Amino acid sequence: MTGRPAPAVLPPSLRAWLGLIATLAAVVVVVLGVLYAGHDESGTVDSWIVQPTADSVRPPWRHVAVVVDFLGEPAGAAALVGAIVVGCLLLRRARAAVFVVAGVGVTVGATRLLKSLVGRTIHGESNLSYPSGHTAFATALALVMTLLATGRIGAGRAARTVLVLSAALVAGAVMGWAEVALGAHYPTDALGGWCTAMAVVPATAWMVDRAADSRADAGRREWR
Repeated sequence: MTGRPAPAVLPPSLRAWLGLIATLAAVVVVVLGVLYAGHDESGTVDSWIVQPTADSVRPPWRHVAVVVDFLGEPAGAAALVGAIVVGCLLLRRARAAVFVVAGVGVTVGATRLLKSLVGRTIHGESNLSYPSGHTAFATALALVMTLLATGRIGAGRAARTVLVLSAALVAGAVMGWAEVALGAHYPTDALGGWCTAMAVVPATAWMVDRAADSRADAGRREWR
């Protein structure tokens, strides 16, 4: 086999920092989950920000919130992920395509598992709210895309780290705002969703790289 190896989806220069951030984010997810387990109303921190059951956002911003929310719905999310995966495959970046699907998919799966474990609700017992799956999806997608982009630019470690965190923060904040504005989540649900993505995506990236590198090594041994 010849040719250059596929670039890592988790740049080596970012592994230590993102590993630390992922660990801290996981701690926040657990702490919030324990604090709000079984709750059916906003907490003290939520009340400091906004009362999420109130119709606090009106047109035209409410229309913006609805559009942003749609991007986290199954149809909108599938369209976004599908378009990115197709782009990766057209560029012959199979590892990147796998990372897009795995990074987003594992994050969404983690939020669903956490919802059932924590049992926090909003607007009725059937509406599990913690953590926000929409916020987790938006943050995960931004993280995935930024990690793939930073792997191909010549910026230093500090600049790459700032870029990755900024993209995740902006995406999570926008989707979190939309979810709270529409009364679909408490603010701490959005924070939990953001932290879930921050914890899951770096770990998923590391696993994708390990699996891809192991497969490549096995293929090279077969060709010797």
